[in-house]
Amino acid sequence: MKKITKKALLYTAILFIGCIYAQQEKGITGTDNWLNSWTEFRPDKNDYGKPTQILTGTITQDIKLIKKETYLLMGSVFIANNATLTIEPGTIIMGDYETNGSLTISKGSTIIAEGQETDPIIFTSNKSAKKEGDWGGLFILGNAPINKIGDASTVDYGLKPSSNTDISYGGKNLESNSGILNYVRIEYAGKRTKNYGYFNGLTLAGVGSSTILENIMVSYCKGNSFNIIGGVVNLNKLISYRTKSNDYEFNQGTQSKITNSLAIRSPYVSGGKGSKSMYISSYKRKEDTDFSKPSTSVNARNITLVNISNNLASDIKIGLVKEAIYIAKDASLDMNKSVVSGFSPAVILDNKITLNDENLSKIKFSEMYFNNCNGNIFIKNQSNNEDLENWYGNTAFFNVYSKGLDSETFIDSQNIKSPDFRLSINKIIALKED
Repeated sequence: MKKITKKALLYTAILFIGCIYAQQEKGITGTDNWLNSWTEFRPDKNDYGKPTQILTGTITQDIKLIKKETYLLMGSVFIANNATLTIEPGTIIMGDYETNGSLTISKGSTIIAEGQETDPIIFTSNKSAKKEGDWGGLFILGNAPINKIGDASTVDYGLKPSSNTDISYGGKNLESNSGILNYVRIEYAGKRTKNYGYFNGLTLAGVGSSTILENIMVSYCKGNSFNIIGGVVNLNKLISYRTKSNDYEFNQGTQSKITNSLAIRSPYVSGGKGSKSMYISSYKRKEDTDFSKPSTSVNARNITLVNISNNLASDIKIGLVKEAIYIAKDASLDMNKSVVSGFSPAVILDNKITLNDENLSKIKFSEMYFNNCNGNIFIKNQSNNEDLENWYGNTAFFNVYSKGLDSETFIDSQNIKSPDFRLSINKIIALKED
């Protein structure tokens, strides 16, 4: 590792002084358990009835879905031609298993899915015995910037649009508005396709900063729960629950801010296939990337990433538990006041990242709570993390390392119906929202 300069040490000293006066609450916060009321941790217990209306093909005029009906997405459904889809609170939308139902909000169109805390909007499977990957998922495509050559791209997944413009995303409008998702649940999405891999629960591609995205829960997804591609995206109070792939994936130059959000993983669901809580990358193919444009940058504040295991030591030993966070070359992460609990290790940096002042300034962990992890921060395929331990373990970053049980670390992680993953240390609860 290259010698850390005096300039970098001065930066850490300034950060340390700031931390003394900062609030120390870590992980998800709130004066009460905001997971109550609108979330569902046992969706298999719900009977949503049978569909009464079918949505199919390309919809080019404004449409409103109402609570008294139950809707079925038959095949690839598109909201296109600058149309607006409005969904009443409490509405149920089912994805068809046989035709791989999915919903795409095409670039220029808008979704207004504004549920209520006591009456969320629910996207789910139409099968009676539901499981991961029953249907496709939800796509929102905008015209905010991406870092691909040509400023635009398309999502595929075997979708069948009437026009290629219906699956395109990317542009120059940082503040573009694709609508609202608030108090929304997405269950059992992520169907596997023959040629394009797995769908994701919610894909946000080229979405702009005026789009409101908060109080969204993706559960039992076979693909990524949240897939953020490019754009300028503000995310608040998101939940990923028992996904088989990544909880949060950021790529293609996205400028994302994610706050007060949660991922609950299980080694018996994701297994040893290498999925992460957070996967942060700037591109899939370097040759398609415009390096004159901003690379992926994620600002994460008050995040809780937790891996729930009946026997963590055993699950680590047999390879069922992997890292929580993976950061690829040319990507940036600034993570603050967050909790990472029960992983092996907490963070892995790609081995193409050179450890120097410039790169370390792009990967920041401060006021963190690393709990019960088999190691903290490593370079991929390197067993010696002494340099990184010394750097991020510096008191200037105010990071904390612990080996507490889940029952001691969180307020009520054992509650099956309504868990509470706010941090509880020595009976001092992290409550303040700032």
